[in-house]
Amino acid sequence: QYNPHRIWSANMEFPGVLWLAFVPISVAVVSIMMARRRATSFLTTKRSPPPPPTAAGAPFLGILPALVAKGPLRVLRDAHAEMGSVFTVRLLHRKVTFLVGPDVSSHFYQGLESEISQDEVSQFTTPTFGPGVAFDVDFVTRREQFRFFGDAMKPAKLRTYARLMVREVEYYFARWGQSGTVDLKQELEHLVTLVASRCLFGEEVRAKMLVEVATHLRELNDGMRLVTILFPHLPIPAHHRRDKARARLGEIFSDIVSSRKASCPDGSRNVVDDMLQCLIDSRYKDGRATTETEVVGMLVSALFAGQHTSSSTGTWTGARLLARANAKHLRAAVQEQERIMARHGDRVDYEVLQEMDTLHRCVKEVLRLHPPAMMLLRHARRSFTVRTSEGVEYEVPEGRTVASPLVIHNRLPHVYRDPESYEPDRFGPGRGEDRAGGALSYTAFGAGRHACVGEAFAYMQIKVIWSHLLRKFKMEMVSPFPETDWNVVMPGPKGKVMLRYNRRGMSTAA
Repeated sequence: QYNPHRIWSANMEFPGVLWLAFVPISVAVVSIMMARRRATSFLTTKRSPPPPPTAAGAPFLGILPALVAKGPLRVLRDAHAEMGSVFTVRLLHRKVTFLVGPDVSSHFYQGLESEISQDEVSQFTTPTFGPGVAFDVDFVTRREQFRFFGDAMKPAKLRTYARLMVREVEYYFARWGQSGTVDLKQELEHLVTLVASRCLFGEEVRAKMLVEVATHLRELNDGMRLVTILFPHLPIPAHHRRDKARARLGEIFSDIVSSRKASCPDGSRNVVDDMLQCLIDSRYKDGRATTETEVVGMLVSALFAGQHTSSSTGTWTGARLLARANAKHLRAAVQEQERIMARHGDRVDYEVLQEMDTLHRCVKEVLRLHPPAMMLLRHARRSFTVRTSEGVEYEVPEGRTVASPLVIHNRLPHVYRDPESYEPDRFGPGRGEDRAGGALSYTAFGAGRHACVGEAFAYMQIKVIWSHLLRKFKMEMVSPFPETDWNVVMPGPKGKVMLRYNRRGMSTAA
């Protein structure tokens, strides 16, 4: 029967049932909201990785007293041994964070220009290279200038350069007598200047500029000292000599560029096929031609980088191969030349040079032990995190100078077996220690986005020289193994490197 009270009671009970059902749902929702709030609070309050540990140093001076007392190599090795693969040193007003080893170097070599840049830390090169090129221009312009160099280093060009190199080397060493004693360092400085001038600038430079250009290049290298990185215009004698040498080289090369352009005033391409002509003919993407100032600056930078690194590496190659402890490597290099002579006779060209695997490994090992630069520098435009092989994370702050110390990076014992020894076979079949350690284990020519465009040219030049020396002469070192000059940015053998030679009786060529 109809009972209004029962209906009312039922209706009053029904919301209660709904409320009881809603309780667990509400609890779940509240729990989720609270969990999310806690997670958000955790994320916002979670600490970033700590900055890298900093080496102890004197007030204001930082590690400067240690650098003077021990030298840069010892200071860096001590810091690495104490603090590991990521550490910071303070030098006067600047903090530099070092990244040692392939496991912490990916961002250094592969990072975008907007993240980690060369511009801010490479301004010290402008007095050497001159205005309008390299780090005196914006990144887009510099990238196009690197493209011009890349075009001049393509295999088709290298084939042409190889023939020029061989003729230049043959002509130079024909001046040596049946026997004698020479300063290998000085000889290779002159020879590499001749070779580079012939390949890069043509006969007009090679014919008349050897002594003066070589002298000025030596002043440029001596003027790029460690103090130059911090104070590029400091009024010291080395900088005065650098500026005077750069001005004179600018005059010499400007005359050469003007003369070359005058030889084809109608704008038609000159028949000369060298780097100078490539740079004159180059065009930016907007159609603009290179200016005389730009061409001169690019010539100076190319000759400076190529002349010093190749002559230094060539000298170290001789010092290493002729050391008594490395007799087996010298013998292997000579035997390779004999095998190649048996196959090709007197012919030495681009293709034949590619067959010289043993000699190539000998040079590569020299570059591992004696890289052309002590370290490479970058500027962190954004902070980034690095993780060591032990799993420790550090945050490198925005604005920090970042360095990859090649002198340590390429000698790590967990990458290279017995890393202080000269062992070219470590790169041979079955070992390949540089590949086993990862893509960034070997960085003598840089890596990633900033790998050196002149690597193939440099190897070819040194192999042409030492192929000839190994075929033509019996040699021995008569001075102690050279020390390294750590006072300059691009360290090389210190002092004279004396070599005694006797011309071989057999018919050889290169």
